[in-house]
Amino acid sequence: MNRFAELLDRLVLTPSRNGKLTLLTDYFRGVEDPDRGYALAAITGDLAIAAVKPAMLRALVVERMDPVLFGYSYDYVGDLAETVSLVWPDADARKNTPTPNPSPQGGGELAMSKQVTEDVGETTMPKSPSPLRGGVRGGGTSPDTSSSSSDHHLTLGDVVEKLQSASRSDGPKVLAGLLDNAGISARFAIIKLVTGGLRIGVSARLAKQALADFGKVDVAEIEELWHGLSPPYVSLFAWLEGKAPKPKQSAKALFRPVMLSHPVEDSDLARLDPADYVAEWKWDGIRVQAVSLGGTRRLYSRTGDDISGAFPDLVDAMDFEAALDGELLVGTPPEWTGTFSDLQQRLNRKTVSPKIRERFPVFVRCYDVMQVETEDLRQLPFAERRQRLEDFVELLEPSRFDLSPTIRFSDWPELEALRKAPPPPIIEGVMIKRRDSTYVAGRPKGPWFKWKRDPHTVDAVLMYAQRGHGKRSSYYSDYTFGVWSGPPEASELVPVGKAYFGFTDEELKQIDKYVRDNTVERFGPVRSVRADAKQGLVLEVAFEGLNRSTRHKSGVAMRFPRISRLRWDKPAHEADRLETLTAMLD
Repeated sequence: MNRFAELLDRLVLTPSRNGKLTLLTDYFRGVEDPDRGYALAAITGDLAIAAVKPAMLRALVVERMDPVLFGYSYDYVGDLAETVSLVWPDADARKNTPTPNPSPQGGGELAMSKQVTEDVGETTMPKSPSPLRGGVRGGGTSPDTSSSSSDHHLTLGDVVEKLQSASRSDGPKVLAGLLDNAGISARFAIIKLVTGGLRIGVSARLAKQALADFGKVDVAEIEELWHGLSPPYVSLFAWLEGKAPKPKQSAKALFRPVMLSHPVEDSDLARLDPADYVAEWKWDGIRVQAVSLGGTRRLYSRTGDDISGAFPDLVDAMDFEAALDGELLVGTPPEWTGTFSDLQQRLNRKTVSPKIRERFPVFVRCYDVMQVETEDLRQLPFAERRQRLEDFVELLEPSRFDLSPTIRFSDWPELEALRKAPPPPIIEGVMIKRRDSTYVAGRPKGPWFKWKRDPHTVDAVLMYAQRGHGKRSSYYSDYTFGVWSGPPEASELVPVGKAYFGFTDEELKQIDKYVRDNTVERFGPVRSVRADAKQGLVLEVAFEGLNRSTRHKSGVAMRFPRISRLRWDKPAHEADRLETLTAMLD
C-alpha cells in the first residue's frame, strides 16, 4: 500500500505530463500483479467498491474524535483522505485511550491540532509540508516512520479484495479494520480508493498512454481493447511485457478511440487553404459514439464511459450495424433542439423515468461514421466518410438521428462572420475538417480544428468566497459573484454564478487578502464579503452560455464561468445589472 500511496503523492507533486508518464511506467514496471492492475483501475476510474461510501467514512472518524475538531481539520487541510489519515488514532493511541471519543494523541493528530490552532488564529503564513506519507510532500524520500508493522504485509490487492467482498452492512467494519492496521501512508491510499476521487492530475487517457509507453505499443491498441478487459488486467500486462499474446477483443460493440480537434490559433488559418477544408457547426451537447454491432448496442461518451443506461430510448432506436460519431442533444429534430442545461437533466443518471424521457427526448446529430457492418471506414478520407454517412443516416429513425449540416464558405473572413453570428444560439462555434483526413485517434495537429465563439463577459461583484481544496486549502479561491437587480434607488446584488479559475497565483493572493480584510460574516468555510454600492470587488467574468434556471434567485445560470480580469479600477455600483443577462437570453 505504501508504494501505491507514494505513487499518488508523487503524481500530485509532478506538474509535467512527461513526468507523470515516467512515474506511471516505472510503477507498472516495478510492481507485480495484481497490485499494478488495481492501481491502474483506480486511476482510470474503473475500480468499483460498492460497500463503502464517503458518508460512512465520516461516521467512522467522528466516532474516534470530536466532530467539531474534525470539521476544523477538514476545512484547513481541504482533502478528506489526507485529513482522516492524519487524525485516525494509531495503535498506541487506541491502547492508551479507553473513551469512545479520544482526544487526538497520535503524532499526525498533534500536527493536525497545531494546524487547526494556527488556522483559528487567522495566520496567513503558508502551511508547513504535511507529515503525511513520510515527508514526500515536503520533497523528502524517507520512509513513513508512523507505519505499523502490519503495514509491510498490507498489499493493494489484499485491500481491494477485502473491500470488494464486503457487504454493505460489513463495509464500515472492514474499512475500520484496515485503517486500524495501517500507517498514515497506507491509510491515505485506502481512503482514496474508497472515495474514488484521486485528484492526482492524471486522466484515463494519460494512464493508457503510460501503458502504451510501458509496452511500446500504440495507445489506440490499448483503447480498442479496454472495454473487453477488467481489473486487475493480468492478460493486458502479460501482453505488454511480451509474455503472452495480445488479448482478444471479446466484447462486442467496442468503443473506438476518438479523433479530437485543436483550437484555432492566430496564425493557423493564414497557413491553410479554405478549399481543403469542410466546415460544420459545433453543437452545444456532449460527444458520443453510438455503436450497434453483432446484436449489442452501446452509447459511449468521448472518454469511453458506457452511458447507455441514461438513454434507453435512444439505444432502443439503434437498429443498425455501425459505429457512429456525433453530438448528443436534447430535442426532436428538426423542429426543436434544446440547450445543454436540458441535457444535464439526463446526464450522470443510471436510470431515467418515463416522465424525464418524455420531457427531455434525446437524439444524435451525426458527423462521422467509423464502421458499417464489418467494414472499418476510419482509413478513408473524410470526404468519402461524409458521403457514406449521408447515405447511412437516411436509413435511420429521423427523430433519433440526423446529419450535422456543412457550412458553405469561400474564405476565412466569411466563415468568421458566420461563427460570430450562428443561426441557433445553442451553436458554440464551428468545426473545420480537412477533406482528405483519415480518422486518427488522439489530437493530431492539422486535420481538425475547432473555432469557438468568443465568450460572453459581464462585470459582477464578489459576494462570497470559499476555501479551496488541496494546494488551495489555505486560500479563499472559490468565488460567488452577483449583479444588481431591482430599481436603481433600491438595487440589491443577486448571485449569478461561481468560479474557481481564470486568475494567476499572484491574483489569487490579492483576492485572498481582500476577502480576509473585508469579511462581514462567516458560514463555516464560506465568508460573506462586503459588497454594496460604495464598496466591492468587481470581477470581469467570462462564460460560454446562459440558461434560464428556476433553482437560482436570479433566474439565470452561467455555463463554464471563469474570472477573466480583476477590475480593481471599477466602482461596485457600475457593475452590470440582471437585465443585461436576461437580454442575452431573450
